[in-house]
Amino acid sequence: MLKQKQAEEKYREMNKFSYFLLSLALIFLNSLCFAQQTGKLMVSFNQEANGREIVVRDSTYSNPFGETYTIKKLKYYTGQWNFNNRIIDLYTLINAASEENHVEFDLPPGKYREFSFLLGVDSASNCSGAQEGALDPMNDMFWTWNSGYIMFKLEGNSQESTADLNRIEWHIGGYKGPLNATRRITFNEPFEIIAGKTTQMEIVLNLDKVWDGKNKIKISEDPMCMTMGALAQKIADNFQGMFSIKTISLLP
Repeated sequence: MLKQKQAEEKYREMNKFSYFLLSLALIFLNSLCFAQQTGKLMVSFNQEANGREIVVRDSTYSNPFGETYTIKKLKYYTGQWNFNNRIIDLYTLINAASEENHVEFDLPPGKYREFSFLLGVDSASNCSGAQEGALDPMNDMFWTWNSGYIMFKLEGNSQESTADLNRIEWHIGGYKGPLNATRRITFNEPFEIIAGKTTQMEIVLNLDKVWDGKNKIKISEDPMCMTMGALAQKIADNFQGMFSIKTISLLP
């Protein structure tokens, strides 16, 4: 009887191990099939002003009104990507001072007529408590739990600024009702995803357009915007015009 129980126990253990190996095999096969059924989209962000790449702290630029300025910080959030009504709730903090400003997606093969992303952080994420990664409050893009995230940050200096130390400081935030400073950036340029291949896309932010877009904003008149309100909304309304697609290519 004892030997029979030991044999049955050994048989059960062998079955458990066999089931474990089978599960691993299925997971591997499923991941392999998924990889073969999707393609990759790699999106990189670059920032320009006056037709050249922005260099933080080491170059002077001029806006369309002839006001010269330098840049100390330029940061903004992208998230809630929409590809053919397929929402990917991934947030990335773009920083002009960093060389690593890109995001990758696994997408079903096919042609995409348009896509969009949210510039800023949606209300749900603003109210979700302490977070990690791009939304970590330690990234210096957070006001308070009541005011939420800074969607777009520009800091620098200009002789045209009437603020102390000739500062330019725009911290554009707000996520509630008429004070919502997020904007959806939409592109109508088509691209294609091929299974097992990588499509590379370069998106450019043209800072010239933040001064002269839907609204005209001069450094001499509005060098500081550190709270939610009418000025933050005027600046946010210029966000859509800042972005364009520079290149789309299929990597070999």
